[in-house]
Amino acid sequence: MSPLDAFPITQKWPAQFPDRLQLYSLPTPNGVKVSIMLEETGLPYEPHLVSFDTNDQMSPAFLSLNPNNKIPAILDPAGPGGQPLALFESGAILVYLAEKTGQLLPRDPAARYETLQWLMFQMGGVGPMFGQLGFFHKFAGKDYEDKRPRDRYANETRRLLGVLNQRMAGRAWIMGQDYSIADIAIWPWVRNLVGFYGAGDLVGFQDFPELKRVLEAFGARPAVQRGLGIPARG
Repeated sequence: MSPLDAFPITQKWPAQFPDRLQLYSLPTPNGVKVSIMLEETGLPYEPHLVSFDTNDQMSPAFLSLNPNNKIPAILDPAGPGGQPLALFESGAILVYLAEKTGQLLPRDPAARYETLQWLMFQMGGVGPMFGQLGFFHKFAGKDYEDKRPRDRYANETRRLLGVLNQRMAGRAWIMGQDYSIADIAIWPWVRNLVGFYGAGDLVGFQDFPELKRVLEAFGARPAVQRGLGIPARG
């Protein structure tokens, strides 16, 4: 009997490889943070698609792992102390995987906290603001006659891009020469903003040359290219 059998989510998404970390996700900006991290570190894992088209995220099985009904979530059979660990929230998962593998998070205390600072910048600012802008620009919000909500998020998104552009001047990555979980958190959202959301012109993305440079470097990484398509959509 696998230790994962005790978790109801495995009834809906059976583990073919129960000794591997189980990933429950969808290739969205938040979802691919974890698949990219797993590809970068080489940690064995098994991905499972949580389809929003069929409301998988609202199923009792998924809610048993993440009561907040958001992707991604993981189930690690070899968690701390050798016990299974269920974890949700992409930022927390990135920190966990970095500590588990000893990769992509500096060991030096000052650099570690600076990296976490930029991870929180994504979680508290970039993700929520870019997501709201996507709603008002690409999805149902575009039909609102009143453009003040869209403009509010567009202006804040542009401000955040400016902060990030200033940070990247003379730097290869958020933390300088060292690629980290801060990059894995931030750049999928920037990519989504100008790609899937098509909001580059709205926020004047051409005014941020440092971001274009780093986004291209991010997209050229083999692990990023693989992770962006995991889990594969059905």
